[in-house]
Amino acid sequence: MKSFIKEWGLFTLIVVIIIVSRWLIWSPVTVDGHSMDPTLQDQEHLIMFRTQNIKRFDIVVAGEPDGTGKEKLIVKRVIGMPGDTIRYENDILYVNDKKMDEPYLQEYLEAFAKDKLQSIYTYNTQFQARAQVSTAFTVDTNFQPSFTVTVPEGHYYLLGDDRIVSQDSRAVGSFAKEDIKGKIILRMWPLNRISLF
Repeated sequence: MKSFIKEWGLFTLIVVIIIVSRWLIWSPVTVDGHSMDPTLQDQEHLIMFRTQNIKRFDIVVAGEPDGTGKEKLIVKRVIGMPGDTIRYENDILYVNDKKMDEPYLQEYLEAFAKDKLQSIYTYNTQFQARAQVSTAFTVDTNFQPSFTVTVPEGHYYLLGDDRIVSQDSRAVGSFAKEDIKGKIILRMWPLNRISLF
């Protein structure tokens, strides 16, 4: 018995630590859809760190009802923190009247200026049609390029990086702190896109 414990004790301890940390600290998540393109692509596998320390521009996992009463997990970017006033004016973000850069949007902003993303959205004619009628890359639910939102205390304003196709806080409102499950810290699949966040 001693030899068994000596040989397998460390291995067993490591397995237990992994299982417990998986339950309490981290969780695997799979991207479902195109709302975070090009930052995160459909079916990429991520690691979420369970934390309440959320900062602006973190990529987070949030829970929302899926229409059947079950919770659906979504991956979005934090744009507005509790109490913020968020304003977009023709694709320029202002937070509490301060202009903010969104470098992660650069590729799609350039594509929108070039051909309204028609060459990128060749895989989906609905996306092409939606982009065609958009007057800016970031518009509200009424396709207005200028809009202002005040984030309630204890809530976060979440947007997808592909603003044309993302269903996010513009449509469903802000997310309560308890709906934020954690933030993305690692893309682990596909192997050629492994990266830390």
